[in-house]
Amino acid sequence: MSVAVRGDGGTGPGGGRAHFAAGDTSLYPVLVGVFVGLLLISNVAAVKLIVLGPFITDGGAFLFPLVYIVGDVLSEVYGWRAARRAILIGFAMAVLAAVTFLVVQVAPAADAWDNQAAFEAVLGFVPRIVLASVLGFLVGQLLNAYVLVQIKERTKERHLWARLIGSTAVGELGDTVVFCTIAFFGVITGAEFLNYVIVGYAYKTLLEVVLLPVTYPAIGFVKRREPSYDLPTALREAHA
Repeated sequence: MSVAVRGDGGTGPGGGRAHFAAGDTSLYPVLVGVFVGLLLISNVAAVKLIVLGPFITDGGAFLFPLVYIVGDVLSEVYGWRAARRAILIGFAMAVLAAVTFLVVQVAPAADAWDNQAAFEAVLGFVPRIVLASVLGFLVGQLLNAYVLVQIKERTKERHLWARLIGSTAVGELGDTVVFCTIAFFGVITGAEFLNYVIVGYAYKTLLEVVLLPVTYPAIGFVKRREPSYDLPTALREAHA
């Protein structure tokens, strides 16, 4: 019986091997930096609710889908352990950002600085938003990475679209439900709240589907430049 290499370093039954690059190679820290940067920007933007015609969303909707795209690259190329490490780093940095904003908010303002109210309005410490953001991110990203790696162990290099869409559907659902419920349940209610959840989930998920032509070459680019990934062998085994 042949074995498939798991993203967590273990083995399991299956044809061929599920290939993953080592999680300490040159492109990995760059991707983690981009991943964390997109997350922090999105978290700040998410404090503003936006109305687009009949739809309600938040400012984080513009960049947050890119967090999932980079997360997909990390999971697809480096596997579960490396992706989980990046997610935990992002989680820690998001918490650090929230604590930093809180400290700056309560610190005495200089007499010549008249923007305290504006600072508090935009970057003020709002416990519900912070809790919703970090927990939504943690749940959604861990689900996304886990589902993608589990599907890859069964499909190997084949059907990349299936694991990208499948993991996104599960991860975005977890993230959206957790974030919307903690952040805005009771602030917006009834049909308006349901609209917010459904539109947010549909938008983020569909956007990632639309961006598959970007995700595909991004994954291919990283695979080709990680010697430990052994892409030629992976492709031969996928078509064997």
